[in-house]
Amino acid sequence: MSAIAQDVSAMLEMLPEQDQGLVYELVKKLVLAWDPEFTKLTPSERHILDLAEQEIANGEVFSHGEIDWD
Repeated sequence: MSAIAQDVSAMLEMLPEQDQGLVYELVKKLVLAWDPEFTKLTPSERHILDLAEQEIANGEVFSHGEIDWD
């Protein structure tokens, strides 16, 4: 989590519980305005996705059936 997100979270915790919901809805509205379908990735999500795609391309993954779960 970024430092800014941690600060926002800490500030949210300072508010009375009934106001926390209001702030949550405001943040949600801002995110939806930024990306109505929640399709944008954060830089860390993009990095993780790129790594996963690279592993798949290199055959570095296992199918569910190949794992002995016992």
